[in-house]
Amino acid sequence: MWRSAIEDAMQKIKNNIHNHPGLLPHITENQRYKWGENGDWIEGFYIGMMWLSYEYSGDEEFKQSAESFLENFSQRLDQHYHLDHHDLGFLYSLSATAQWMITGDEKARAVALQAARELRDRWRPAIGAIQAWGKEGDPQNGGRIIIDCLMNLPLLYWAYQQTGEKDFYDIAYRHAHKSRRFLVRGDYSSYHTFYFDQTNGNALHGGTHQGYEDGSTWTRGQAWGIYGFALSYRYTKDKAFLQTAKELAKYFLVHLPEDHVAYWDFDVPIEENTPRDSSASAIVAAGLLELLDVLEADDSDRPLLEAGLQRSMTSLVENYSTMNMPDAEGLLQHGSYHVRGNSGPDDYMIWGDYYYLEALVRIEKGLKGYW
Repeated sequence: MWRSAIEDAMQKIKNNIHNHPGLLPHITENQRYKWGENGDWIEGFYIGMMWLSYEYSGDEEFKQSAESFLENFSQRLDQHYHLDHHDLGFLYSLSATAQWMITGDEKARAVALQAARELRDRWRPAIGAIQAWGKEGDPQNGGRIIIDCLMNLPLLYWAYQQTGEKDFYDIAYRHAHKSRRFLVRGDYSSYHTFYFDQTNGNALHGGTHQGYEDGSTWTRGQAWGIYGFALSYRYTKDKAFLQTAKELAKYFLVHLPEDHVAYWDFDVPIEENTPRDSSASAIVAAGLLELLDVLEADDSDRPLLEAGLQRSMTSLVENYSTMNMPDAEGLLQHGSYHVRGNSGPDDYMIWGDYYYLEALVRIEKGLKGYW
């Protein structure tokens, strides 16, 4: 089943390369991606899918297509084009860092390090964290962190490994601990976002941007936390991160509906047309594979996590994939972006497609992605 799903995914990626040359996918409308320029936070996922496909298959067309976007991503950095946010890892770990990892391209390494420096510059000493959105001093966002940032930290850990510049590591490590303290609740549910006084660093309150309400648990945020804390454990070996990732994963799995794929928020009232978020479950599947790689063989929670991974991936393939839709541009149906904002409430999500493919190729061939 996994191999068939991968082969179907690679054919759809190749179709998109042919049908939309030089363009990048954006949030969908009516089961079609909007194709355009490199100006959002999501474009790296498409490039990452090309690299996964190349590593899995050896097909040079995927490699050549991925490489063709490097100059575009480099120019975006040089022009600081729509980069007043923390999502440099989503953009550059899956494009430039991946290219360097696979091909040894020094230009790609230089671009990835430039992106890491850009992310490092978003460190705000007053709050002891990386500012998520906006320019420094922004009245609304100047003291704001969000849980998504945990998936951007690997770019900083990698930059430390490459350069020996300790502040890359220290910023990532301190931000992960700040996130653990303020974004993770006592029951291992999570806030999407947390606010600090940007002048003195005092904690203010938790909240949400895309979840159901401030005190709810947005499922994609919980997913970012699972995978993100597992990755911080990979780089730091701090067992607090490992324990947090595991407990967040347990919370996610025990709150799933019968088909083992998440709704868009764990606290939203469930009605006939309540949107799912298949992308959240795809992220968690990839995160569980990372977590299971580093857990002790006799860990008492391993059976729960292994069963959760198997059930969720089986449901994604059998109930949510587009395997029987040869003309589909996306790989997973019923993802959601910003339900309350009525932006992509039920459609393909390019990050969902990426993590779904990452999980598949890791199960089938041991490929781990580019974090």
